[in-house]
Amino acid sequence: MTKMLEKNRRLGEILKNMGRVMVAFSGGVDSAVVLKRAQQELGNDNVLAVVVNSELFRDSEFDAAVAFAEDMGVRVHKTEIKELEDSRIVANNPDSWYYSKKLLYTHLNQLAKEMNFPYVLDGMIMDDEEDFRPGLKARTEEGIRSVLQEVNMYKTDVRELAKELNLPVWNKLASCSLASRFPYGTTLNKKIVNQVNEAELYLKGIGFDEVRVRYHDNVARIEVAADKIISLLEKREQIQHKLVSLGFDYVSCDLRGYRTGSMNEVLSEAANGQLAANA
Repeated sequence: MTKMLEKNRRLGEILKNMGRVMVAFSGGVDSAVVLKRAQQELGNDNVLAVVVNSELFRDSEFDAAVAFAEDMGVRVHKTEIKELEDSRIVANNPDSWYYSKKLLYTHLNQLAKEMNFPYVLDGMIMDDEEDFRPGLKARTEEGIRSVLQEVNMYKTDVRELAKELNLPVWNKLASCSLASRFPYGTTLNKKIVNQVNEAELYLKGIGFDEVRVRYHDNVARIEVAADKIISLLEKREQIQHKLVSLGFDYVSCDLRGYRTGSMNEVLSEAANGQLAANA
């Protein structure tokens, strides 16, 4: 038996022993594997997919997640959280990620209590332990079960299993809160969040699937995969025109290319260590 198959077997045992679960479902590959395996082990009557809409995630992602879960045949509960009404999240400090997850997990636990689900599951994987993830502290405090971590699954394992389960999102690119596009200390509001969102949607629409538009006041810093930078520059005039129309004065290309967590690069090593300890 391969390591992945053994991890999947253990995952099935854990889910079966839970009996009845609520899954925080984003529509990404990690939560899709959790939801599908829970459905297989427990049946539709004992599984609920909760899809959360937020001002810091795209409506299109919410709609796609709802449609995906419904296509799987599981019960779906739609809900929302108002992150931009929490001053600690709006402040956009490194610990704002903790408060964002705390808001989410507290909300999910309240729903689980009201709907009689003893367990709330998320899609955290082992790779999340290797990055700056203040949300892990909130997850632990709220008693959310990260079953993929419990069986030591990494992204490569999850994608392999998702492919075997015929999940169409097996190779889907990861998404992240739009707050990640803003430097720490930049106060968030709907206007600038929408500005960045519209810029990224435009760039996706002209062929850049993996893209981030980092907001630096009146400057847009575009990150695309290194092998896409030339293509981006070839379209620089139309991109410049569009992003200026959205409210940016200047448009730049990050020569290091797309990478996750680039806003954390400005934090000192000591600050990163302290944040990780607090997370």
